[in-house]
Amino acid sequence: MAGRLAGRLAGRLTRTGFGLRTGLRWKLSAAIALVGALVALALSLVVHNAARVSMLDNSRDLADERIRVAQRMYESGRQQNPGAFGVRVDDPTIPPDLLAKVSEGRRATYVADGPHGVPDIWAAVPLKDGRVLSLHTRFTDRSADIMQDLDQALVIGSIAVVFGGCALGVLIGGQMSRRLREAAAAANQVAKGETNVRVRDAIGGVVRDETDDLARAVDAMADALQQRIEAERRVTADIAHELRTPVTGLLTAAELLPPGRPSELVRDRAQAMRTLVEDVLEVARLDSASERAELQDIMLGEFVARRVAAKDADIAVQVVHESEVTTDPRRLERVLFNLLANAAKHGEPPIEVSVEGRVIRVRDHGPGFPEDLLADGPRRFRTGASDRAGQGHGLGLTIAAGQARVLGARLTFRNVRPAGAPEDVPAEGAVAVLWLPEHAPTSTGSYPMLP
Repeated sequence: MAGRLAGRLAGRLTRTGFGLRTGLRWKLSAAIALVGALVALALSLVVHNAARVSMLDNSRDLADERIRVAQRMYESGRQQNPGAFGVRVDDPTIPPDLLAKVSEGRRATYVADGPHGVPDIWAAVPLKDGRVLSLHTRFTDRSADIMQDLDQALVIGSIAVVFGGCALGVLIGGQMSRRLREAAAAANQVAKGETNVRVRDAIGGVVRDETDDLARAVDAMADALQQRIEAERRVTADIAHELRTPVTGLLTAAELLPPGRPSELVRDRAQAMRTLVEDVLEVARLDSASERAELQDIMLGEFVARRVAAKDADIAVQVVHESEVTTDPRRLERVLFNLLANAAKHGEPPIEVSVEGRVIRVRDHGPGFPEDLLADGPRRFRTGASDRAGQGHGLGLTIAAGQARVLGARLTFRNVRPAGAPEDVPAEGAVAVLWLPEHAPTSTGSYPMLP
């Protein structure tokens, strides 16, 4: 049941686009910093230009006031030497645009680009005798210092905004990234069969946002899948249980038939049906996750050699390294016999069994496992008929994988190909590997605490 839940939940999560992208906090931090930098740059340019325009307007007003005072003094005859106030008459360097305005009989001011980027301030006024009185000054040093200080303050402020945005992005992104990582971890636990895990409880937090909506959706999806799988398991178990009594009666009745070929066929098919019903019931019990291992200490190599010899004396067993393990001998024998039966039914001889420490390998020399089994693991009533003999119901490896989970072991499958051969080269055999754990599960299904 856990394997089916994992496959279905993983498929749903993939279709809904649920996933975690690394570096979320840094992406969010970079985005906030970039926006902050653009806003700071725009505001700095606006403030700089506004301050510069304001100072230039003040300088022009001052120049205009001075040129009016000089005009009154010159025309009243009180000042015959206007150069003493920085005022000149018919200055040949006066800008043409300003001169054109004055020629129209108007008093005007003008800002020109001076050397080193310092603006030149001009003011001019026409006199009664037809000449032009003009004043030429530069942007004052004080104004330039003020602009320089303002630019420096704007630069410092912009840098502070960028770093503040980075810090804010790291803080917000880190919080969001943490919640998403916890949600992903909880979803993975649910996909592995831990149905009591809830994503919403895992992410915690007081603030409610889209992450909570995602967590609730995943929890609802997991509950729906769990209910559906549990309903399927119960239906399968009920059907197998109801079939058990009539099949047993059929088998008993077949034993009473007179000797002969027809009687043998009936007994053979009745026995096959009984085996199938027992296998379906065993799968249902394994799906319920209620099975517990009854642990004993055994010498693994000796145990495997003895059981394989009793099953088929022609199968070679190689004990590379003997090891004492704590496991359930009955369930281990069930896994071993199912792997041997699968190799005998779908593979080709010779069948080889090796024991190395806590690892058991069963290899045949047939066409190999089908690709869907290698990708998704064993599935009931799927035998990969296009790649192998196509006989059986796919329950043998399903039961072996379920019993391995009860033992806390890991069962893997692979095909043997020549070294460096591409995937399209036919396999030279199939290998099933059972990895027994160093610390066996307790009678409650949990694992002992390490010292």
